[in-house]
Amino acid sequence: MKKLVMMGLLTMIAGLALAAPQKKSFSAAARTRARPTPTPPPIQKQNVEGVLPRAFQPGGNPLQMINPKAPAKYGKAEDHVALDPDTGKWKGIKLFTINF
Repeated sequence: MKKLVMMGLLTMIAGLALAAPQKKSFSAAARTRARPTPTPPPIQKQNVEGVLPRAFQPGGNPLQMINPKAPAKYGKAEDHVALDPDTGKWKGIKLFTINF
């Protein structure tokens, strides 16, 4: 009988402990307004020239750049060659140029 009373008492205490209301914090979380992110400036394709941007452009075929009988839509060699103004001969290849 003592064991039954003790078990009942322990069960009642455990039930009251679990049924007790939880302590809640009354501090409000600070809410900040979400600032809209500024839009990035548009990328202008006219600013970059040279052999590398031309080879890796979407829809391009880099093998046509070395083909001497390539169609005109792939450009001319004069577009990507640096010429010496005094002699008129080629001085180098424009790999990557930025125009301002």
